[in-house]
Amino acid sequence: MEHVITSNNRVSSGAASNEAGPVPALERGLDIIEHLSGYASGLTLSELSVALHLPKNAVFRIAHTLVARGYLVRDERTLAFRLTTKLLSIGQPRRGDVSVVECALPSMRALRDQTRETVQLGVLVGNEGVIVEKADGLHPLRIAVDAGLRFKLYNNAPGKVMLAYQDAKTRDELIEQMELVSHTPRTITDKADLRRECERIVSHGFGSDWAEADEGVHCVAAPVFDGSQFVAAVWVSAPSRRMPRETFAGIGKWTMGAAAEISRRIQQ
Repeated sequence: MEHVITSNNRVSSGAASNEAGPVPALERGLDIIEHLSGYASGLTLSELSVALHLPKNAVFRIAHTLVARGYLVRDERTLAFRLTTKLLSIGQPRRGDVSVVECALPSMRALRDQTRETVQLGVLVGNEGVIVEKADGLHPLRIAVDAGLRFKLYNNAPGKVMLAYQDAKTRDELIEQMELVSHTPRTITDKADLRRECERIVSHGFGSDWAEADEGVHCVAAPVFDGSQFVAAVWVSAPSRRMPRETFAGIGKWTMGAAAEISRRIQQ
C-alpha cells in the first residue's frame, strides 16, 4: 500500500499515479524564460503579460523570483526583463567537476593569439547552436559576439560542424526539420547539398563558411570530442578581407589542433 500526499497535506492511501499533474507556477516561469529567449533587449512587465496572456501580478512575482535567482536581470532605465547567461553556465557539458569551457579557454586564447581573430566555442541545443564562450580578437576591427547567441546549423561553419558530427539518424532528422533560407548568394539551400557538405566536413576534419550567413564574415570550425562523442565546436571568425578562402585550409589545421587539445584536456 502506497501513500500519497494530497494538496491539503493530509496523507491518504491508494495507488500513486505515475503521471504527475502540471505545476502552473513552474510552467509560467518556463514560459517567461522561453519567451524572453527571443528578445535580446528584454520585455517589460506589461509586454510579458500581454504576450503570455498572464495577469501582471503573476508575471511580477515570477519574474522577480527569477531575478533573485540570477536567471533574469531588469534594466533600471527601460524596466525590461532579460535573460542572463546563468542557464548557459549550468547547461554546459561537463566532465566530472570541470566544464568544457574551462577545458577550452587556454586553447581558445592560444588560437586567438595565433590568428589574432575572434575565437568562439558553441554547443548544440535542440536544433540550434549556442555560443557559450569567446576570446575576442586582437584587431581594432573584429567580430563581436555575446555568449548566449543562437545560430542555425546550415549557414555557418560551427553549425555545419555540429550537424556533421551527429549520428546519421539525428543528422537526417535535423536536416528534414530545416527550412533552408538564403541569407547570401552562397547559403546552402538544398538539403542534398547540405548532406554532401556534412560528408565533406567529416572527411576533412573541419568546416568553413564563405560568407554564407553574413556578407563579409568568414568562419572556420572544428569539432571537440569527449572520447568518441561530439560535445562542442570551436571556431575562428574574421572579416573576409583578413581571412580569404585560400587561408581556410591553414586556419583549419590550427583550429583542429586547438580542438584536439581541448578534447585531450576534457578526458584528463
